[in-house]
Amino acid sequence: PPPLQVKNKAPAEVQITAEQLLREAKERELELLPPPPQQKITDVEELNDYKLRKRKTFEDNIRKNRTVISNWIKYAQWEESLKEIQRARSIYERALDVDYRNVTLWLKYAEMEMKNRQVNHARNIWDRAITTLPRVNQFWYKYTYMEEMLGNVAGSRQVFERWMEWQPEEQAWHSYINFELRYKEVDRARTIYERYILSLLVIVHPDVKNWIKYARFEEKHSYFAHARKVYERAVEFFGEEHMDEHLYVAFAKFEENQKEFERVRVIYKYALDRIPKHEAQNLFKNYTIFEKKFGDRRGIEDIIVSKRRFQYEEEVKANPHNYDAWFDYLRLVESDADAETVREVYERAIANVPPIQEKRHWKRYIYLWVNYALYEELEAKASKRTRQVYQACIELIPHKKFTFAKIWLLYAQFEIRQKNLPLARRALGTSIGKCPKNKLFKGYIELELQLREFDRCRKLYEKFLEFAPENCTSWIKFAELETILGDIDRARAIYELAIGQPRLDMPEVLWKSYIDFEIEQEEYEKTRNLYRRLLQRTQHVKVWISFAQFELSAGREGSLSRCRQIYEEANKAMRNCEEKEERVMLLESWRNFEEEFGTDTTKERIDKLMPEKIKKRRKLQAEDGSDAGWEEYYDYIFPEDTANQPNLKLLAMAKLWKKQQQESEAAEMDPDKDIDESQS
Repeated sequence: PPPLQVKNKAPAEVQITAEQLLREAKERELELLPPPPQQKITDVEELNDYKLRKRKTFEDNIRKNRTVISNWIKYAQWEESLKEIQRARSIYERALDVDYRNVTLWLKYAEMEMKNRQVNHARNIWDRAITTLPRVNQFWYKYTYMEEMLGNVAGSRQVFERWMEWQPEEQAWHSYINFELRYKEVDRARTIYERYILSLLVIVHPDVKNWIKYARFEEKHSYFAHARKVYERAVEFFGEEHMDEHLYVAFAKFEENQKEFERVRVIYKYALDRIPKHEAQNLFKNYTIFEKKFGDRRGIEDIIVSKRRFQYEEEVKANPHNYDAWFDYLRLVESDADAETVREVYERAIANVPPIQEKRHWKRYIYLWVNYALYEELEAKASKRTRQVYQACIELIPHKKFTFAKIWLLYAQFEIRQKNLPLARRALGTSIGKCPKNKLFKGYIELELQLREFDRCRKLYEKFLEFAPENCTSWIKFAELETILGDIDRARAIYELAIGQPRLDMPEVLWKSYIDFEIEQEEYEKTRNLYRRLLQRTQHVKVWISFAQFELSAGREGSLSRCRQIYEEANKAMRNCEEKEERVMLLESWRNFEEEFGTDTTKERIDKLMPEKIKKRRKLQAEDGSDAGWEEYYDYIFPEDTANQPNLKLLAMAKLWKKQQQESEAAEMDPDKDIDESQS
C-alpha cells in the first residue's frame, strides 16, 4: 500500500510534553481509585484478625527497608493507640538497635512513656539518650523540664549539673541560671555564672555579652559592688588586644546609673584612646549623649576633638606620607593639647621623610619643619629647641640635589630676632656657599640693606652677578643702589657692564632702566646715544616710538623737528619690515603726534602715508599636508610702496564699480522713485 501522506506538517498550536502526559495519567488514576470500604469490627476474632493483618503489613514494610525510621515510628504509634505499650516499647527498642543516633526516635519513645505516665521508664530513656548522645541539647532540655514539671527540683538540678560537665553552649548555662532564679536561689545562680566565666577562660574566642549578662544579673539583684567587679574583670580579661566597644558602653552605663559620672568619663576616654575609630562608632555616640546630659561645654568639645583625633590617626596610619592629613592633625593638636603632645606628633610627622630625593616630593614635607619651628618659637617660647629644629632640617635636606631658600631665610630671620647677627650671617653665607639661589642672594642683600651695611651689599651683588650674570633685575638693583648712594659713575659703569653681557633674560627692561637713569641725570646726549646703540641691535617699533617721545619730552628748541625726523627715519627703516602691524602702529603714533603738534601740510602728508586695510583669503594645510580649507585675514597696502601702486588703483576701481552696482540695484527695486525724480 502507498505510504500515508501527512497533509499538514505544521506543529500543533498546543504542545504536549511526555511529562505532562504522565502527570495527567497519574492524576486520573488517583481519581478512579474507589474509596476504601469502612470496616466495622464486631467481635474479638475479627479484631485479632485485623491486628494480625496490620502487624503483618508493618512488619513487611520494615523488612523491605529497615533504615526508614518513619515506618518504625508509625508501627509503634499504632501499637500505642491500641494501648499495647509493651509491644510499642519493643518496637522502639528494635528501632534503636537499627539506628540509635536518630534523635526523633528517642524523642518519640520518651514522649510515649511520659504520655502514659511511665515516669521511671521515661527517666530511663532520657538517661540512655543523654549518655548515648550528650551533645544533643534537646534531650537535656526535655529531661530537665520533665523533672521540674514533676516537682523534682533536686533531680532537675542534678541533670543540669551532669549537663554542665559537658561544657555546653551559653544558652544551656543561662537555662540553668534561670532555673535557679525561678526558685530564688541567687547564690546558686552566682556560682553558676562564676563557673561559666571560668569555662570561658579556656575558650579561644569568648564573647563579651556573657560578661555583660553576668554583670547585669548582679546589678538586677542590687549587688552593685559585685557588678563593678565583674566589669573590671572583663576589661582585664580582654585586655587591649581584644577590646570591644559594647563592654565599655555597658560598663559606662552601669556607672552612670550609679551616678559615678567621673568614672563614666574615665571609662569612655580610656576606650576611645585604644579602640580604632571604625570600631568605636557606638562608643562615640554614647559618650556624646552622656556629655550632653551630664557634662559641660568643655566636655563636649573634648569629645569632638577626640573623634577628629581618631580620624586623623587612622588616616596617617593608612598613609604616613599624606602630609595634608598631618597638617590637619597638627592644627587640631596645637589648638587643644599640651606642648609635649604637640612635639610628639610633630616628631612622628617629620619622621616620614619622602622616599625619593626630588624637590616636588619635598615641597609639602618641608612645611612640617617650618610649622614645627614656628610653633617652638611663637607658642612654646623655646628658642633653643627652635634653633635645633632649623639645624636638623638643614642637615636633612640634600643640598647637592636641591635646597629650600625659605628654610635658610627663616633661620636667619629667627637668629636676628634673637639678636644673634653673626649666626644669621653665617647661615646665609653657608647657604650661598653650598647651594646658591636667587632667593638666597636677594634675602641676604635685603638683610644687609636693612642693616645699612652697603659695603657688604656691594660684595653680595658682585657674588650674585658672578653666579647669575644674565639676571637683569640684579644689575638694575645694583645700579639703583649705587644711584641712591650718589655714585653716578659707578652706577653707569654697572649699566655698561650689564648691556655688554652676551646673554640676558630681560634685555628690554635693562635698556629701559639705563635710559631712564640717563634721563633722570638729564644727560640727553648720552640718552640719544643709548637709543642709537639700542637701534643698532633691534629695530622694534616700540624703541622708535619711545625715542620719538623722548625727543618730544626733552623740552628744548627743535624738539618737534627732531621728533618728526625720528618718525621719518623709523618709517624708512620699517618699509622692509615683514610685520605690517608694527609699521601701522608707528604711523598711528606719528599721526597722533601730528594731530597735536603738526600743521595742515604735515597732517595731510601723514594721512597719505596711512595704509588701506583689505580682507584676504589664504589656504591652510593640516599637519599631515592635507587641505584644511581657507581662512580670512587682514592685510595692509601702503601708498609709499611703489610695488603696491597698481594694487591701489585696482582697489579704487573695484570700490567705484561696487558703488555703481548698489545704486543700479536700488533703482530697480524702487521704480516710483525714478518717476517722481523725472517729473520733478
